Amino acid sequence: MKPVSLTLKAGAGALKSVQSHGFDISSIGTIAGASGGAKWLVLSQLDKAILTNLVPKLQGPVHLLGTSIGSWRFACYAQNDPVAAIERFETAYIEQSFSEHPDIHEITMISRAIVQLVLGPNGVDEILSHPVFRTHIMAVRSRHVLASENRWLLGLGLMAAATLNIVNRKTLGLFFERALFFDARELPPFFDMTGFPLQRIALSRRNLEDAVIATGSIPLVLTGVRNIDGAAPGIYRDGGVIDYHHDLQHSDKERLTLYPHFYDRIIPGWFDKKLGWRRPHPEHVDRTILVSPSAEFVSRLPNAKIPDRSDFLNYTRAERVAAWRECTRACEQLADEFSEILEKDQLAARLQPL
Repeated sequence: MKPVSLTLKAGAGALKSVQSHGFDISSIGTIAGASGGAKWLVLSQLDKAILTNLVPKLQGPVHLLGTSIGSWRFACYAQNDPVAAIERFETAYIEQSFSEHPDIHEITMISRAIVQLVLGPNGVDEILSHPVFRTHIMAVRSRHVLASENRWLLGLGLMAAATLNIVNRKTLGLFFERALFFDARELPPFFDMTGFPLQRIALSRRNLEDAVIATGSIPLVLTGVRNIDGAAPGIYRDGGVIDYHHDLQHSDKERLTLYPHFYDRIIPGWFDKKLGWRRPHPEHVDRTILVSPSAEFVSRLPNAKIPDRSDFLNYTRAERVAAWRECTRACEQLADEFSEILEKDQLAARLQPL
C-alpha cells in the first residue's frame, strides 16, 4: 500500500462545502502561514507545488495571513517569481552560519540579511503591487517591561505573561498589542478581529521589510524592531506570541482558507504549546482546509522529526545542514502527493474533520 504523506483536515463549513460541491480552487480567499521557525522547511517543497499548480488558478484578491516564518514564506509568495524566491529562502536558511557563541545581535543581523536576500532589489514593490495576493503581516507591540531588551526584565515579563496565560489567554493583552500590517488595497476578513488590543498599520515601501523582521523577532533570541514607520512608537516582536497559529477569523464566509501547516492541529498562542485544552474557536476555522505532513511521513525524516530551532544547539553546523537538506529532499513527497490530490480531484475523499 502506498504510504500516506499528507494529512488533510477541514473545518465544518469547508468540509461540508467540499464534500457536497467539490473543491473549486478559485474559492480560496485566504492562505495562512503559522509561526514555527525552522519547521517551515518541511513545507518548502509543498510551497513550490502550491505556487506552481494552484496559484495560477486563483481568483484575487487572495489574502496572505502570516506571522513569523509564515510571513517570511509569504514574502516569497507575492513576488513575481515566487518559486525562485522560495529557493533563495530555503538555501539561505539552511546554510546560515553563526560564530561559536552567537549573541542576540549576531542572530538578528543574520536574520535581517536572509530577509534582504529573499526580498532582493524589487521584492517589496512586487509584494505591494501583486495582482492577486494581498499580504498581511501580524506582529506585536511590547508593553511595559516587555519593551526592554534587558534579558532579566524581558525574561521576568515573559514568565509573568506565560503564567497569567494559563488562567486566561486574554491576559496577554496586558503585555502585548496586536499589530496588523495590512495591504490597504483590500481589507482582510480579520481586519476587525477582537480579543486583544489592536493597532492597524498600512504596509508601505518604508515599513514592509521592518514588519517582516519584527514578526520573526522571537523574544530573547532576536532584538525587537523599534519605531516602525507608520506604527505607534515602541518595540515590535514576533506575532506568534499571540497568534502562533491564528485563532482568528481566517476567511470570508463564502470563501475558503488554505492552510499549509507543520502540524495537524492549531495552537492559538506561543504560550499555549503545552496547554492541550487551548484550542481555536470553531467559527474561526470553519472555512479552513489544513494540509500537513502525516505522522507516518515525519517518522521517515532525519532523526524522525520536523526541523526546529533546537537543531542549532543539538547538532554541529555540518550535521544540521545535512539533516535539513535531506529533509527538504524527502518533502518532495508532500508536493507530489498534494499535486496528485488536486489533479485527481481526491480532496473530498481525503478530508477529515478539523
